[in-house]
Amino acid sequence: MMEIAYQPRVDSEIESLVERINPPRVCVDNDSDPECTLVKVDSANKYGILLDMVQVLADLDLVISKTYISSDGEWFMDVFHVTDQLGNKLTDRSLILYIQQAICSSRTGGITKEMQSNLKREVQQRHVSTEHTAFEITGTNRPGLLSEISAVLSDIGCHVTAAVAWTHHERAAMVIYLEDGFNGGPIIDPMRKAQVKDHLDTVMEAHHRVGDESRVVVRIVEAKGAPVGWAHTERRLHELMYAEGDYESCFDCDCFSGDRCDALWRGRCERIHVAIEACNGYSMVNVKCRDRPKLLFDTVCALKELQFVVFHAVAGAKGSTAEQEYFIRKKNGCTLETEVQRERLRHCLVAAISRRASRGLKLEIRTQNKMGLLSDVTRVVRENGLSITRAEMSTQGDIAVGSFYVTDVNGGETDPNAVEAVVRELGGAVVSAVKAVGMMSMRMGGSTSASVEQQDKAKSSIGRMFWSKLERLSTSIRSL
Repeated sequence: MMEIAYQPRVDSEIESLVERINPPRVCVDNDSDPECTLVKVDSANKYGILLDMVQVLADLDLVISKTYISSDGEWFMDVFHVTDQLGNKLTDRSLILYIQQAICSSRTGGITKEMQSNLKREVQQRHVSTEHTAFEITGTNRPGLLSEISAVLSDIGCHVTAAVAWTHHERAAMVIYLEDGFNGGPIIDPMRKAQVKDHLDTVMEAHHRVGDESRVVVRIVEAKGAPVGWAHTERRLHELMYAEGDYESCFDCDCFSGDRCDALWRGRCERIHVAIEACNGYSMVNVKCRDRPKLLFDTVCALKELQFVVFHAVAGAKGSTAEQEYFIRKKNGCTLETEVQRERLRHCLVAAISRRASRGLKLEIRTQNKMGLLSDVTRVVRENGLSITRAEMSTQGDIAVGSFYVTDVNGGETDPNAVEAVVRELGGAVVSAVKAVGMMSMRMGGSTSASVEQQDKAKSSIGRMFWSKLERLSTSIRSL
């Protein structure tokens, strides 16, 4: 039987007034847990608020070891267990103040430059001001693609101020921010924009295959949910990859049949496990995979892109294994009724998790910002027979920083001699070259030395644990 859900129409002005009257209340608690800091959030519920909060913590490169989420539809309560990269609690007063302000401002106008300047630490730029011209590029991936694009931009006098590129399942998505290399500032002249787009079209179509729908879009990015003048690049990349249909060939592990994949919990299964079933009027989604940074951000991003609302959730990690369980409905109030709907969600979650999986050797650079820098770096990588699978570069005044994941042209292990040649040619620009180890590029909470017996004890359903946590969660947040 088809499920029909009715929801009242809420005037946007009234909704905005409710937010102003009841702004998010954020408590950063260092007393309740001896090992981590608890970030407790209590606020009026609004579609997308969970992603906004997770985004704030992810942009600070904080480790989220546990999360408890509960909503009654009108009110939202959340607790994040977080540490810094070294496993320490958050004690820096400027960082704590920034978290409080950023979570509140994410719903009321965005993170200001003043807030960022008050934070007494270096934060990798995730939002890029749309004072620069943004180019979104999607299409078929091939070795040397980023090198070709950056070379063309340099040749026509465009200075790359920031760029992020992802590749996944033979698809590539990039967001590149430019300044006019001759006059500085954004590229405003429509004729100049058209010239840049024509050159990028030529690059993308040079190896065009029959049936391929490569696209080049030139525009000032104003991502949905972001304040005017700012765009969150990684959220936009998820949207671009989804639009390219990279999820269509993504499959979860078929050894997850009802209970658990013992191989996963014993540290041997490297694949992603997704199970979906009906539960108390919700669709319950269970995700298990190798833990890694920003895993929570990526899964929540996928759910929002598919217009799901998260009513309750719990997430955590045991050793190197992460488990997340979400109780969701569609934005229109419906649950997942057909196997086709459930299969599509499984594919999209696997894709969102896989896009950021670390592959190859990670090269980190820090050097003097100059015209054509991205072209120089990517050219050296290409000329030494290596291919870039993921890249991120930004500029901060006179300094440029970036990270590049490289493999051989077939996606395999890098030749040590080729890597040595790249490091030598780039000189002091390379500050580190570290092998990426699949999805688990760093520890994300929990003991990595946990025994098999300890992991087996964790094999009771995280969903059953969740309902017993809700009353304690609500009590904790009411004390804010």
